[in-house]
Amino acid sequence: MSILKALADAFHEGDWGMWPILLINVFSLGIIIERLVFLRRSKVDKDKLMALLRQQIAAGNIQGAIKVCSGNSTPLTRIVAAGLMKTNRSNEEIEAAMEEASLRELPGLEKRTGYLAMLGNLATLAGLLGTITGLIKAFAGVAGVDQSQKATLLAKGISEAMNCTAFGLATGILALLFFAVLNGMTQGALDDIAEVKSTVANLLSTTKAAARG
Repeated sequence: MSILKALADAFHEGDWGMWPILLINVFSLGIIIERLVFLRRSKVDKDKLMALLRQQIAAGNIQGAIKVCSGNSTPLTRIVAAGLMKTNRSNEEIEAAMEEASLRELPGLEKRTGYLAMLGNLATLAGLLGTITGLIKAFAGVAGVDQSQKATLLAKGISEAMNCTAFGLATGILALLFFAVLNGMTQGALDDIAEVKSTVANLLSTTKAAARG
């Protein structure tokens, strides 16, 4: 409770400059939580999925392979299922079907993460703006007071202004940190999709060639 009280006091002392930072913080946390939940739900055990698909495709059970994908609906499995449903078509059509599905699914993996970098920079700038305006107010406030009180009032004003810097930097660091984390998670998902697409396309091509032979 003492930490929360200290934060509340610091927020109050920061005056109006704290409100834009708070708004940016709320938006950043919303994006972070939503993206973490989405990417977590979109994660699939690639090795296990490929083992099951290899088994079904090698046995010629394409419906079984589609059922494996539909049993765990993620962007990756939906893309693969789109290709599997075109098994009776040419290899080019299979790849085109997976590419088309990728165009639908990939934006969902990447959306909103980029906003965190912008929000991180905005938070830092908002903190700097609040600090500068706070310092202007502090210096203006001691202009007409007694000399013995100037140092005390000025120190108090500067201390209050620095709260904006601290909160702005904290919000900016949080946003940029999770921007990097989420970018890494997203890139990992994109790499898995590219690998599995290529592997499934090759498996289908090899199976079809073997069946014709």
